[in-house]
Amino acid sequence: MLASSSVLAAGRRHSVGRRWDGTVVAAGNSAAGECRVERWEDVVGVAAGNVHTATNTGRSHTVGLRSDGTVLATGWNGYGQCDVTGWRGVMSVAAGWRHTLGLLASGRVLAVGRGSEGQCDVQSWREMVALSCGDWHSVGVRSDGSALAAGNNRRRQCAVEGWRDLAAVSAGCLHTVGLRADGRAVATGDRTTGACEVDAWEGVVALSAGSYHTVGVTASGRVLAAGDNSYGQCEVGEWDDIVAVAAGSTHTLGLRANGTVVATGNNADRQCKVDGWSGVQLP
Repeated sequence: MLASSSVLAAGRRHSVGRRWDGTVVAAGNSAAGECRVERWEDVVGVAAGNVHTATNTGRSHTVGLRSDGTVLATGWNGYGQCDVTGWRGVMSVAAGWRHTLGLLASGRVLAVGRGSEGQCDVQSWREMVALSCGDWHSVGVRSDGSALAAGNNRRRQCAVEGWRDLAAVSAGCLHTVGLRADGRAVATGDRTTGACEVDAWEGVVALSAGSYHTVGVTASGRVLAAGDNSYGQCEVGEWDDIVAVAAGSTHTLGLRANGTVVATGNNADRQCKVDGWSGVQLP
């Protein structure tokens, strides 16, 4: 599972899941309409605008990829990040704070939304196989296992030029993590929160970067976590039989093999109210 084409997504104050029948469930704050997914059908992947927690943030958006390669979006559209109705031939999607990316079958990338930090400067990217959006930057994996990044690089969150043999990548607020084909993780960016302390991880099959924390799933179904734990978002040590994870701003979701979902962390907006979900499965 690539972070950019997940069936599970966590945003600033909401959570989203794609069910086996192509419908979508959501929980949490929907003041901007980010949880209005009840009419979506034939969806194969979802993404949520993962916004760092600050006094001037909160509104978010949700993106859904349909099996025919078209894209749905709902929620905050202040910068045009939901203007995806004309997209065709999309293979996976990624959502940041104020921008959205779409990966075409040709390996090229579409982008809408705010680009003032350079996060939408992806027109020259070629042969891409995976994408992820941070708050102010975008990252992707090429077919040869190398990585590209665009956008704000003040904390070296875009310093991925030396990465090789990647299978997936995920962007947080000020950091970026990558999953190598051998199951090891790499990271770059702000190291003050501990979110980049993933060098010792082994046997990882999927990972996700939250605003200031990182989570990963091992082949045995266990979950690893590093970084900020102010809200208990890294309290995943007791989880088992997990096949996918999604890290939000201050909460974490885990998908069990039986299609149910577990959550930990900030639940102020009921974004962790996912215990009633079922049938959330990979396509």
